[in-house]
Amino acid sequence: MVETTSSFWTAPAQLLVAGSLFLLLYVYVLYPLLLAAIACLFRKRQPLPGYEPTLSVLICAYNEADGIAEKLNHTLELDYPADKLEILVVSDGSTDDTEAIVGRFSDPRIRLLRSSRRLGKTNAQNEGVRQCNGEVIVFSDATAKYQKDALKFLAANYQDPTVGAVSGRYQYFDEHGMSPSGAGSILFWSYENNIKSLQSRISTITGCCGCIYSVRRSAFTELPADIISDLVQPLKIIQQRFKVVFEDRALAYEATTMSSEQEWTMRVRVITRAMRGILSVRELLNPLKYGWVSFQLLSHKVLRWFVPFYLLGLLIGSALLLHDARFLPLFVLQGMFYALALSSLAVPVHRYFKLLGLPLYFCILNLAALMSLMQLIRGRNYTVWETVRR
Repeated sequence: MVETTSSFWTAPAQLLVAGSLFLLLYVYVLYPLLLAAIACLFRKRQPLPGYEPTLSVLICAYNEADGIAEKLNHTLELDYPADKLEILVVSDGSTDDTEAIVGRFSDPRIRLLRSSRRLGKTNAQNEGVRQCNGEVIVFSDATAKYQKDALKFLAANYQDPTVGAVSGRYQYFDEHGMSPSGAGSILFWSYENNIKSLQSRISTITGCCGCIYSVRRSAFTELPADIISDLVQPLKIIQQRFKVVFEDRALAYEATTMSSEQEWTMRVRVITRAMRGILSVRELLNPLKYGWVSFQLLSHKVLRWFVPFYLLGLLIGSALLLHDARFLPLFVLQGMFYALALSSLAVPVHRYFKLLGLPLYFCILNLAALMSLMQLIRGRNYTVWETVRR
């Protein structure tokens, strides 16, 4: 009876394992390799610095009293003509000393826009852009530090009139080496930046780095408060037939979250807003009309958000095939991977070897995607954010 039951499940389980493995390999390995192969067919010259349109650096802040002065001093020291730079801080209903600190700066390039109600980052960006004077708007986080020549490299791309948005490159760093998911975050987002670089080399990218990206002001579109701007704003620009460029010489640095709980909370909020954002421009998923853009969104966003189901399928399928010795190593490897992720919550294994930090971050990222899908189905909106990096 046991043999008959095992035989009954063998074919479906093998199909489940094969399909799950293929989708996992496609999302994380085959898609990047395909991008690399296509990118070899394209030569793209990076523009030389020298084109310097007027820039508005827009910083949305909520309770950033601990770091806003350092951020403003740092921005004033960036290498860009002073007469072509303005800095606008939009306080999204801050209740600490953020506004008072900004108000103490006497430099005429710095302005403060107060919002009496807390309506979230995307709404703050909408309000801020209305007050900006620059030909190009640079969206920055209060926690991000730019390399000195980052603005010049961003601006250089706008001498091409077909460019509507330019994303910089950002690197995470674990400031105190204490974050359980910090090492995984650093490695994973380095991988993400490389994918953006390949996408841009071929044609256009579909999403920008939230802490360092810029938009041609004339191409900016105001967005609903519950969707993520660094994904949807570039997509709105693509709909206007502009290109979105990845500029890897424009570098920003940002600290990782300090705990797994903070990383989890942030990822659920970000992914839920991204899913809602994709639904707001769902026509871009039509490969017949938006071939390259649709290919990127489906391969790098939609299929990735469903990775939790591939992982579950792989685990269930290999468990059903334990009667076949060939599948035992696959099941054991999964168990070891998840055990390492769980142990990383208590033991800082990443301090000994950085790659050991990946399992925990990988699990957080994919559990957050699963939770985000559930939140989307429930109709949950995320419009505001908490300041977590200190």
